[in-house]
Amino acid sequence: MNNQWKSIAQSIKAIHGDRGFIPLHEPTFCGKELEYVTDCIQTGWVSSVGKYVDEFEHRLAEYVGVKRAVAVVNGTAALHIALKIAGVKSNDEVFIPALTFIATANAVSYIQAIPHFIDVSEQTLGIDPVKLEEHIREIGIIKNGQLINKLTGRVIRAVVPMHTFGHPVDINPIIDICDRYGLVLVEDAAESLGSFYKGKHTGGLGLVGAISFNGNKIITTGGGGAILTNDEKLADYAKHITTTAKFPHRWEYRHDEIGYNYRMPNINAAIGCAQLEKIDVFISSKRELTKHYQQLFEKVEGVQVFNEPSFGKSNYWLQTLLLDENSHSRDSVLDLLNSEGVMARPIWTPLNELMPYAHCPKADLSVTNQMNKRVINIPSTPLQGDYNG
Repeated sequence: MNNQWKSIAQSIKAIHGDRGFIPLHEPTFCGKELEYVTDCIQTGWVSSVGKYVDEFEHRLAEYVGVKRAVAVVNGTAALHIALKIAGVKSNDEVFIPALTFIATANAVSYIQAIPHFIDVSEQTLGIDPVKLEEHIREIGIIKNGQLINKLTGRVIRAVVPMHTFGHPVDINPIIDICDRYGLVLVEDAAESLGSFYKGKHTGGLGLVGAISFNGNKIITTGGGGAILTNDEKLADYAKHITTTAKFPHRWEYRHDEIGYNYRMPNINAAIGCAQLEKIDVFISSKRELTKHYQQLFEKVEGVQVFNEPSFGKSNYWLQTLLLDENSHSRDSVLDLLNSEGVMARPIWTPLNELMPYAHCPKADLSVTNQMNKRVINIPSTPLQGDYNG
C-alpha cells in the first residue's frame, strides 16, 4: 500500500503543477480584486460603510436567486443570525447533522438552544431525510401545534441541513418533514455557493440560509459570510441587528435591542465582488479537477471519488475520497499523503464525540460513524491556468 499511495501522491502533485507542498485549498485571485481594494483605500471607505457592501449583497442575491443577501463578518455569524431571525429560542432543540463542522453546532449554542444530532446519508454526506423522519416518530410528539421531544420535554424548533463539501442534500423530503411537523428550515450553505438542487441554488430553499466566504471557500472575502432570504422583513431585521441594532440618525446613538457588530467591512466586500465575477470559472475548473481525480482513482481498488448526487450540481468545493476500510486505513493514507507533500485531512470528528456536545440528544448515528472512518479530502484548489480567461 505504501508504494501505491506514494505513486498517487506524485500524480496529485503533477495534476497541481508539482510545486512543492500542495495545500488542501488556496484562495485564487485572478480578477479585479486589487483594483477594487485599491479603490477602497484611495477613497478611504475601508470599514463598515461603502459602495462595495451594497454591491456585493446585490450581486450575491442575484446569483443565488433570492430577494436579499446580508453580508456579515463570517459564516458562523451568518448562521447565528439566520437561526435567530428564524425564531429559534433559548432551550429549543435544533436538528443538525452529526457530521459537520463545529460552527453549525456553535451557532445553535450562541442562542442557548440545543443541537440534536441526526445521521447522514452515504449518498450526500448530509442529513438523511428517511432517518430524520424515523427519529422524529420515535422521540417526537405534537403538543399545541409544536413538535416536542418527549424524552426531554423541549420544543424542537428547526432543521439545519448542511451541504457537505458543496454536495447538495436531498432537501425536498426535508422540506416536506418541516411542513408536516411545523419545523423551520434553516440552510447551512457555508460550503455550497454555486451548488444547485434540482435547478435551484442552495441557500435559498428554506426560510433563511447562510453562506461562508472564508479564505478556503469557493470564493473568499478574506473573512466573511452572508444571510440569504426571500423574506424582506427578515432581511431588514438581519441587517438591523448585525449593525448593532442602531437606528439611523445624523448624530445620535440609539439602539432598540442587543445587537451584534457583525458588519462586513467594505474592503472585504470589494474582494467579494471581484471573486463573484469569477465564480463560474472557478467551478468549471473544479469540475475539471474532478475528472482528473476520477481518472487517477478509477483503477485503484477500494477508493471512490465522491460525486455529486443525481438530483444536484455540486461546486466540488473540496475533493473527497471514500475509502474501503478493508482495503485502506484512513490514518495510514493521511500519513503517507502528507509525508509526500500532499495535504489531506479526514472529515470532521462527529459532533457528538466532542466535549462541548457529548451530552446533546442524538439519533442512531451508524452511517456517521462509518463515514468518519472512510472520508478524506485531498487538494482542491482550482487548476493553475484554468481561471485566467
